[in-house]
Amino acid sequence: MKRSILITGGAGFIGSHVVRLFVNKYPEYNIINLDKLTYAGNLANLKDVENKPNYVFVKADICDFDTILSIFDKYSIDGVIHLAAESHVDRSIKDPFLFAQTNVIGTLSLLQAAKATWEKSGVETKLFYHISTDEVYGSLGSEGFFTEETPYDPHSPYSASKASSDHFVKAFHDTYGLPAVISNCSNNYGPYQFPEKLIPLFINNIRNNKPLPVYGKGENVRDWLYVIDHARAIDVIFHKGRVGETYNIGGFNEWKNIDLIKVMIKVTDRLLGRNEGASDSLITYVTDRAGHDLRYAIDSGKLKNELGWEPSLQFEEGIEKTVQWYLDNQEWLDGVTSGEYQEYYKKMYSV
Repeated sequence: MKRSILITGGAGFIGSHVVRLFVNKYPEYNIINLDKLTYAGNLANLKDVENKPNYVFVKADICDFDTILSIFDKYSIDGVIHLAAESHVDRSIKDPFLFAQTNVIGTLSLLQAAKATWEKSGVETKLFYHISTDEVYGSLGSEGFFTEETPYDPHSPYSASKASSDHFVKAFHDTYGLPAVISNCSNNYGPYQFPEKLIPLFINNIRNNKPLPVYGKGENVRDWLYVIDHARAIDVIFHKGRVGETYNIGGFNEWKNIDLIKVMIKVTDRLLGRNEGASDSLITYVTDRAGHDLRYAIDSGKLKNELGWEPSLQFEEGIEKTVQWYLDNQEWLDGVTSGEYQEYYKKMYSV
């Protein structure tokens, strides 16, 4: 079926993998990649699909309602996969207003545009798919898992903004009948991740013999999901998920931060031809982050049982692929780290 799918944040880490998957897997779909091209958006992530006939890039801000409404009209949008978001916890602590604006008002802008457009053409075959995070659920103790029934308990400005946007999506479904689904995912890792996040940051620091800053004692636990597996899950939920439902996406890969870092050191040193443990001395313990949740872990049983999805990679295989990708793509990494790509986009789009 010919469809016109708007993917927001498609030049970012997870978004670029989703765009690539949809462009290549569904040549009969028109894929409109909408991205503001903030520091985390980089069109170099999509060089391999930028000339495909079913791909269009639009530079726009999701908070600009009039522009979003015109995009819905121009491209006859009948499906939204909404990934655009500010997502770094440390940045949210420094600037909570930015996170509220992008993650809450931006989502509301998209919802209102979808509602206004689809009320005219009918909501049949339409879908608003909102991508969220497991951080909305708060923190776990040493046991148990987040499920779709876990009460929301956000602890940072980032997670509070995502929780609010989730509630708006649910409210538009309940109040206006807008066909919507939500997924909440665990920590992603893999190619094209902006190097402020733990895994690419530490790979780059190991490569350059820079300190590896570890919050507290490194005992915080996270569930890690390979980004390509996340894109596969998004594909399945978009096409087969039940309207009005929430699906949790996890990697079944729990790691203490310090154990994860030691695995990265071991793999990176080996792939760089260094002696095992050569970079252990780079570990530096720093003051713990405010509101730092102890443990996240997701139960993806609903997604597996209803829609048949499960991760394809174990963490050891995924981290090997990831480290190798960053070492093989040092030009991309250096360009992102230097910020050169941002200057290029400023000239290209005169902003």
